[in-house]
Amino acid sequence: MKIAGARADSFVGRPDPKIAAVLVYGPDRGLVRERAETLARAIVDDPADPFRAVDLGAADLKSDPARLGDEAAAISLGGGRRLVRVREANDGMAGLFSAFFADTHAENALVVVEAGDLAKRSALRRAFEDAGNAAAVPCYADDARSLGAVIAETLGAHGLKAAPDALAFLAGNLGADRSVTRAELEKLALYMGGPGTVTLEDAAACVGDSAATSLDGAVFAAAAGDLAALEKALGRAFTEGVAPIALLRAANRHFQKLHWLRGQMAAGRSVEQAVAALRPPVLFLHADAIKAQARRWPADRLARVLSILLEAEIDCKTTGMPDVAVCARALLRIAQAGRAGRD
Repeated sequence: MKIAGARADSFVGRPDPKIAAVLVYGPDRGLVRERAETLARAIVDDPADPFRAVDLGAADLKSDPARLGDEAAAISLGGGRRLVRVREANDGMAGLFSAFFADTHAENALVVVEAGDLAKRSALRRAFEDAGNAAAVPCYADDARSLGAVIAETLGAHGLKAAPDALAFLAGNLGADRSVTRAELEKLALYMGGPGTVTLEDAAACVGDSAATSLDGAVFAAAAGDLAALEKALGRAFTEGVAPIALLRAANRHFQKLHWLRGQMAAGRSVEQAVAALRPPVLFLHADAIKAQARRWPADRLARVLSILLEAEIDCKTTGMPDVAVCARALLRIAQAGRAGRD
């Protein structure tokens, strides 16, 4: 079965005891790790306890496929269900899991499987979604609602609350990766030093755009038509583990912002007035660049850019082509169009 949307967090906190295995996958690698850890702790107090938990990699199961069933069937010495974690799963393991589901029961163990982004036609996804004793939990980048909840929860644990403009700023600069989001919020809490209200100045001084440095470097280079800077930024982003879909969505948000600015300018506002009206507010370090981009890109070309980004995200999910190559090609096309507008 597939567990998505609002059901996902409640499910991983209290998994159905009839479920023998859960696949946690998606482009937000931080959220994949967080949900897998939540599942693990729902089964055992200490996921590192060697008497109740075992970690397996794709290489372990490739060399010894029977080990999955053996570990899941083993009896816990201290009582209770065992935890079996499988990391770096891929479509080549779909047959192994299908056979496991047909010949296992959920009483002895829960198998928690972590994977990266999987296409809709992924064999591994289908194996978990079609099995009656298995579940698949997708992990996508936080939307406005879930991101707001993460911000409130993380800051609230430190007795902090974000002012409305600070919350808008944080929502605009976080969210591509759950682990990065939490790390940045923890850093902000440390900066605040105790309970209180986080102001816009506090958020900008501490978080700034550091959580989105890799994303912004690529997106701003593409919008500026700077091919050399874009190639360097893409290399850095992918080396740091930025998911291609997260990068495409960051670009989509940026060009939607430029499209909104062009609409404001067409209505009679100056570019300075339009940028000043943006929410969340633009960091002063980016203000001049965004003004220049708003002047450079006409509305019809911005609409075409948004179409290119949407097509690229669909291709990443449906065609089976390497998502890194699809993402890079889309941004390079946009940068070439930006260069033409600059020249």
